[in-house]
Amino acid sequence: MDPLLSGGIGLSEILIVLLKVVVAFAGLMVGVMAMVWFERKLVADMQNRIGPNRAGPFGILQTLADGIKLFFKEDLQPERSDPFVFKLAPYLALVPAFLVFTVIPIAGNFSDGQDGVVTLFGHETLMQVADPQMGILFVLAMSSVAVYGVMLAGWSSGSKYPLLGSVRASAQMVSYEAALGLSVATVLLFAGTLSTNGIVASQAGWRWNIWMTLLVPFVVFVIAATAELNRPPFDLVEAEQELVGGFHTEYSSIRFALFFLAEFMNTVTMSAVIVTLFLGGPSGPIPSGAPGWVQDFLLPLIYFFAKLLVFLFVFVWFRATLPRFRYDQLMDLGWKFLIPLALGWFLILTAIKVARDQGWNPVVAGAVAALAVVVGGLLLRSSIRAAEDKDFDAVDPADLDGAGA
Repeated sequence: MDPLLSGGIGLSEILIVLLKVVVAFAGLMVGVMAMVWFERKLVADMQNRIGPNRAGPFGILQTLADGIKLFFKEDLQPERSDPFVFKLAPYLALVPAFLVFTVIPIAGNFSDGQDGVVTLFGHETLMQVADPQMGILFVLAMSSVAVYGVMLAGWSSGSKYPLLGSVRASAQMVSYEAALGLSVATVLLFAGTLSTNGIVASQAGWRWNIWMTLLVPFVVFVIAATAELNRPPFDLVEAEQELVGGFHTEYSSIRFALFFLAEFMNTVTMSAVIVTLFLGGPSGPIPSGAPGWVQDFLLPLIYFFAKLLVFLFVFVWFRATLPRFRYDQLMDLGWKFLIPLALGWFLILTAIKVARDQGWNPVVAGAVAALAVVVGGLLLRSSIRAAEDKDFDAVDPADLDGAGA
């Protein structure tokens, strides 16, 4: 819990919390603007194009120009739409993205057993807006709530194409939320706490979860997070080749801009979550003789944003290089591969940890658990093949002939 709120709450504590909220919101908005420019410029470089180069130096103000243009465009509302839900949906997509960022620690000294506490205006606090004890559960809850904005946008538009896009969003969320949660459970197994600050503190001294969990949960989380964000190659919610424009087909002006803003804000916040869970957040080597402001603010901020930039680049790299999945491939990857893999790996690591706690041989326990997981995987694979063969045998050849004719 934030030490700022551990004692009495007075005017100074309230002002510090408000300051952190304003700084977090302003920083996130600037980060989103920079992310839009970064993605457009990087994709242009990968495709041998110039990209934004007119508004401001190197086109850095292009996002601001696009936002101003959208703000002054005519706002349309379909005649058959549900007015209240139609107007509410963009905010349901945007607000959870900001709320996730409020529990992410972005600075603080976590070296030598320290817990990231800094001093602001004579008060001890954490470099995050809030640190609830169930912080990572809050992150999972908000990532699930965000899809309601997409679902309600499609449903309230009064058009079948946005509705199809919103239905795809719900199916995609269910398919990948389980794998996402199982990979987070593996991290919690090693951290022993749900607090995001505690998770970062548990990774001090280069004990990052990316290798403490043996890489597999990290890979599963990155893939599942990409699907949760509806980013390529999993952007079936807004596949324009099939659904005109997806769930936001009927939106224009500032409401369309809010969906656009939510997509990129979710990319930034999810990248920050990955850094927090697997790469130690703002932790890194801190010289013992450095001034306090360097140890608590400068170096941790540099480490955090350097790690964040790596994952932002990876998400853009995915967009520029990977073709879009078919819908059946999307479902197969989630249900038939990622969920069994994440569950099996979680069981193996749990067996090893229990063996260490009980004084058993962890190698034997891990081998037995791995054998059980492999047998379970083979049984699952055989049952899937049997079901696929049964479905194929149930197809009437006459129907195939008629389709071919």
